[in-house]
Amino acid sequence: MTTAANVGVRLESLLGADRVTGAAEDLQDFAIAGLLPSAVVRPASAEEVTQVVQFALKENLSLIPCGSRSKLEIGAPPSRYDVAVDTTSLQSIAHYDAGDLTLAVDAGLPLRRLTEILAEKNQFLPLAVPCFESCTVAGVVASGIDSSLRLQYGTARDFLIGAEFVDGAGKLCKSGGRVVKNVTGYDLHKLLVGSLGTLGIITRLNFRTFPLPESSRGHLASFASVEDALSYYKIVNATGLPLANVELLSPEVASIIAAILKRTDLSLSRFAESDKWYVYVAFEGHESVLRRIAEELEKHAREGRAQTHELLEQTADETLGGMLREAYEWLRWSAPQVALVRIVVPTALANDLAEFARIAQTNSLQHALLVRAEGVLYLALMASNSDEAALAALRNAVRDIFLAAREKKGHAKLLHAPVTVTAFAAEPPPHGLALSVEKRVRQAFDPHNIFAPGRIVGAA
Repeated sequence: MTTAANVGVRLESLLGADRVTGAAEDLQDFAIAGLLPSAVVRPASAEEVTQVVQFALKENLSLIPCGSRSKLEIGAPPSRYDVAVDTTSLQSIAHYDAGDLTLAVDAGLPLRRLTEILAEKNQFLPLAVPCFESCTVAGVVASGIDSSLRLQYGTARDFLIGAEFVDGAGKLCKSGGRVVKNVTGYDLHKLLVGSLGTLGIITRLNFRTFPLPESSRGHLASFASVEDALSYYKIVNATGLPLANVELLSPEVASIIAAILKRTDLSLSRFAESDKWYVYVAFEGHESVLRRIAEELEKHAREGRAQTHELLEQTADETLGGMLREAYEWLRWSAPQVALVRIVVPTALANDLAEFARIAQTNSLQHALLVRAEGVLYLALMASNSDEAALAALRNAVRDIFLAAREKKGHAKLLHAPVTVTAFAAEPPPHGLALSVEKRVRQAFDPHNIFAPGRIVGAA
């Protein structure tokens, strides 16, 4: 087996000294839960990625693919971490047919840059995800992070039509194709969504693109109680209107947004009252459609006992929409120590939200709650200091949140937490058929367990 000291030297002989680094300061940038790789390698093509994987197989090394590293902490701490594979040098657009609404793009292309390229053809990918300014296309897919446009457009899984990746046998594999209607074979590329790099190293992704909406609007309503806010939230979701996003904000979330905007010389005076619950609705389309939707929302807000309700002017709407897109980013830094949990429940009820709040309060923690469309909740558990008592409270609260989510026929995922909390309070592994299927999929893609071992709960 190759020793840690000469991993970098061997990789340099494979790809060249300019593609490999073992400098301490560089390795620190790729740390996961306090673990550092022995080297960072930056392949510039799919063929070079294949060479790196084959090298790792011969030397019994573990690999973790990385992009901009904005979401590298999602998942359990790795059990082994020898080499970080930085894919940000893979930035080509291999295929783009604007008329056919199809795109093939390399893994490391920044999402911001891709957005600019598509906008030139009046198109876009509906990936309104956190860390938008820095994240890579493959990072969005591998992390499985939510898009704030999922209500109208679905998740990446819905418009990912193909992929190219290197599997655990060191082979360059392809799934799907470049056309929207692809009827041959299995959609194996869908398994890459949320895989955290455990199934292979993504080198290229194929998407269906969408026309840019003609215009967009936002509507904001405030309520005195969570019951009134949740009732309006459900009514709006049940209208059948073509809405891009619907989000319910707890008073604590509104306060955090207001504080951030105040520091940047921007403000939303609607958040001045810290005891209010808010529901934000975004919608897109032709002006005539927007007017009809706005009228409907105003009507439902009045009937739903909203204390305030208004159609936001463009600047305020863009500001608030951007803030909500980035919720993962600012929620995880909203206190000295934060555990950020994503919870999915079949139906979000007022007593569900109350129970999650009770768990936080029982452990003497502050909390902030954001309810997104389709039963997706973000719960930030916030400790005011970093002593052992605070960390123990976070561990206990996260454990109880996982249990509560399971009792409600849902599930929870820890997105961010101090290292000791992440290691101690990870989600219990699945059992029975679910665990069996997970292991079989992993074995098929990565028979030698070299990709991000331990990152997915239940994996080795």
